[in-house]
Amino acid sequence: MTELSHSSRPHSSRPSEPFDPRHPLIVFDGVCVLCSGFVRMVIKLDRQSRFRFATAQSPFGEALFRQHGLRTDSYETNLVLVDAAAFTRLDSFVAVMAELGWPWRAAKVLLLLPRPLRSWLYNRIAKNRYALFGRKDSCDIPPPELRERFLG
Repeated sequence: MTELSHSSRPHSSRPSEPFDPRHPLIVFDGVCVLCSGFVRMVIKLDRQSRFRFATAQSPFGEALFRQHGLRTDSYETNLVLVDAAAFTRLDSFVAVMAELGWPWRAAKVLLLLPRPLRSWLYNRIAKNRYALFGRKDSCDIPPPELRERFLG
């Protein structure tokens, strides 16, 4: 998997909310039906409740996007932080699936695709996700039993 370069981070955009780096974190587009569905799937598959979540639209999520050199006017990727490494695009999906263990770890086979092909595939879905899957007017409010796993 390819990590984001940490050298391009602006130092003035530190997230104000602390989070425990022992917990993988997914920062996602909270109004995207596909992205929210992915988070619901991770919640169901994450039997150890390790993952934490933040919407990219929250001040915390936006600060993390800026810190990792990502656009904050258009959220065309998830940002996944695992063991202090940052992943985006298809690599973020693979990083999440690998953390969920077997059989989900088998998603690593996607890394065998050449990066240009992975980027092309990811871009087709990301740019058309609202048209294909829908867009909500606002981010969901997590149920009380999940609120501690949502940051921001």
